[in-house]
Amino acid sequence: MNLRLIILSTLLVSAVSAAYSQKDTTAVDDTTSNFIPLFIINDDNGDDNSGQVQNISGLLQSSRDVYAKQVGFNFSFARFRMRGYDSDANTILLNGMPGNDPESGYAIWAYWGGLNDITRYPEVKTGIASSQTTFGGLLGYTNINLNASSKRPGTRVSYAATNRTYRHRLMVTHNTGWMKGDWAVSMSLSGRYSKEGYVDGTFYRGYSYFLGIEKKLSEKHSMNLAYFAAPTIQGRQGIAVQEAYDLTGNNFYNPYWGYQTDPESGELVKRNARVRNNHVNYLILSDKYEINKKSNIKATVYYQFGRTGNSNLNWNNTSDPRPDYYRYLPSYSYNGGYTESGDMYNALWTANDPTTTQLDFNSMYFANSKNLYTVENANGTGETVVGNRSKYIIEEYRQDPTRLGIYGVYNNQLNDNLHLMAGVNGYNYKSENYRLIKDLLGGDYWLDVDQFAERDFDDPEVAMNDLSTPNKIVKEGDRYSYDYDIHIQYGEVFSNMDFKIGKSIDGYVGASLSATQFWRHGNIANGKFPENSAGDSEKQKFFNYGVKGGLIYKISGRHIINLNALHQTKAPLTRNSFISPRTRDQVVDGLSSSVITSGDINYLVRYPKLKARATYFYTMANNLTWSRSFYHDEYRNFVNYMMTGVDKLYQGVEIGVEGNVTSTIVASAAFTKGLFTYNSRPNATITVDNSLEELAKDKTIYLKNYRIGNGPQTAASIGLKYNSPKYWYIGVNGNYVTDIFLDPNPDRRTEEALEGYVDTDPQVEEILAPTELEGGFMLNAFAGWSYRMKDNRYLRININVNNVLNNTSFRSGGYEQLRYDASAIGKFPPKYGYAYGLSYFAMITYMF
Repeated sequence: MNLRLIILSTLLVSAVSAAYSQKDTTAVDDTTSNFIPLFIINDDNGDDNSGQVQNISGLLQSSRDVYAKQVGFNFSFARFRMRGYDSDANTILLNGMPGNDPESGYAIWAYWGGLNDITRYPEVKTGIASSQTTFGGLLGYTNINLNASSKRPGTRVSYAATNRTYRHRLMVTHNTGWMKGDWAVSMSLSGRYSKEGYVDGTFYRGYSYFLGIEKKLSEKHSMNLAYFAAPTIQGRQGIAVQEAYDLTGNNFYNPYWGYQTDPESGELVKRNARVRNNHVNYLILSDKYEINKKSNIKATVYYQFGRTGNSNLNWNNTSDPRPDYYRYLPSYSYNGGYTESGDMYNALWTANDPTTTQLDFNSMYFANSKNLYTVENANGTGETVVGNRSKYIIEEYRQDPTRLGIYGVYNNQLNDNLHLMAGVNGYNYKSENYRLIKDLLGGDYWLDVDQFAERDFDDPEVAMNDLSTPNKIVKEGDRYSYDYDIHIQYGEVFSNMDFKIGKSIDGYVGASLSATQFWRHGNIANGKFPENSAGDSEKQKFFNYGVKGGLIYKISGRHIINLNALHQTKAPLTRNSFISPRTRDQVVDGLSSSVITSGDINYLVRYPKLKARATYFYTMANNLTWSRSFYHDEYRNFVNYMMTGVDKLYQGVEIGVEGNVTSTIVASAAFTKGLFTYNSRPNATITVDNSLEELAKDKTIYLKNYRIGNGPQTAASIGLKYNSPKYWYIGVNGNYVTDIFLDPNPDRRTEEALEGYVDTDPQVEEILAPTELEGGFMLNAFAGWSYRMKDNRYLRININVNNVLNNTSFRSGGYEQLRYDASAIGKFPPKYGYAYGLSYFAMITYMF
């Protein structure tokens, strides 16, 4: 029976993967996505810890941290980030394989989303802490155990219904535990689907599969092979300026979709132009060897491969098709004195005319079908091509990663007072970056030339994106515009020593040494930069270090003081290192490692019926690099905007409390107050994207003391939960957040932006003032019931209702547009996103 299960699961995984690879691969821009992980840790941890060396400082903050387990979900409606950090501050491991993306540093949990049954019980430490697996990050680490033997034996089938991103989820998981012959198998399949999500024009199709096989070679030695992936196609939601929300009467207005006539039925159907398409595969081989009762070695070899894609509209020599383009809003006409035009747009917007408020695909198809065009010397062959040249297309930005790496860690309980950990981590990473034609929208071809270079240069060769193929004709499925690879090589050694001094003091020290090398390889020569666009760029090399330490003083068995400190340097991220990797290999001047210094002090209370933690934290992150590209109105060109010497300061307090009011009622509360600010006046260099011309160099940006725009800096939660002796529970949480700022547009905070104004001009305050959002309150409720049947079978039902009061006016985030007009700041106002109104998640689970 078990052998049949193994064979069947392998066939199912193969079939799902093959079927999915044949589906539509349209994808989407994901620049505004928040990658902060959210997960729930339960008490019923069934992991098998045999053979693992236990941490002698068991009182260091763990996965049951009283503060962290509350804020991870309760504040998620406001895009809350713990301590204000980006998610690259949290180190993610999957059986030793780093889960953080090498280029962005983010941990993109969507790459293994839907595998909740497999990732359910990670080892989590919050903040700077001792570790037996990694050096860790500012925010700690999460270590997910993928060994088949660590999963509780049995079968789990669940169905969930929700009105959020997707509507339905079906999940099946089976774990054998150790079988005859010393084999263990774990497998999981899930699917998530919605024709339309909470927001108009969005949809979701996602599948996830996992197969883990473990073989015990001896009582002290075992090996585990894990393979998993979570292919997902998702229609995306955009955010807009407040004027668009007000005109449509909808705070969830989505400009990314429009109607298109179905050629078969003749009916108008919704189509989203921005679709995310990811299918990243992971293959992880792990080995665990117990040398003796006090020491062990764990080693992993891993391989990552697959595709990531984001689709978007592109157009050439025609009008902007985006419905919320600023010239199509009534305010633009009114401000320009065109009252009649403003009244027309106002009437169309308030009537929600779909050809005005949404993308007009039928008009794009019509324009492409009427654009007969002749290309001489097509593809550099001398041939003449005549056909309908597409003015509008849907393109896909691809970033297809591969990574091969190794990881190893040695743990030894030297004596009752000393524990040693030492490890290595290294990988070779490559991402293929290119544009792909997804849909010609009824046209016959697209001409691969740079329309801005055609405008700015007399030499037609300069406009060629691929010099090897002048006047390149591209069709659906062809690469075009740019094609380059990013290579990253990384190696690290790290160590940690735990110690005890008497009965009252525990502590640890840790260190890390790492080397990073990265470069760009251009696969085509660009006409604008023929000398530095093809081939290997100069290799950028960085050597970095990190040291950390902590002490625990046990005032008594119930009261503890914990101190932690960290100092480290980190190589710059490749995404911020190249000025314009799409066109050339030029790097930011003075590129160097960032420097991070951090510390915290914690007071912990541990009683059987009361747990609490109070923390003060302080972090300086210095010498960061900031890189963006956008259209600059003052320079009337598409520019690359680079800032160096960006310093950030994070400080604040955290308080978490949980206690039993009665034997059945549990009360909990969490509070944080932060002050997250820019702490320097960085220098900016601005270059024209299609030339080497520098528009500005060492331009001083007055960012110091501006708040960092990364979610609420003050938040509070209070909750009550009733646990019935009859195996059901019900609870409620009230959550309030405030001190929410949008990240400042650096170019507005310069001397040049204020030229022509005197201090008393009202425009000065408008230009310099930070954008602050109003605070908001959310009430959440949850309930659950568990029923035990014969033969240890269980039936469980749980439901979560978020935003019970249906507050749809809370702005959860957004951004100041980088494009601005100093003479009329309101011309390009900030864009905002709103938190969902009442939403629910209900699940029924059967375990046997």
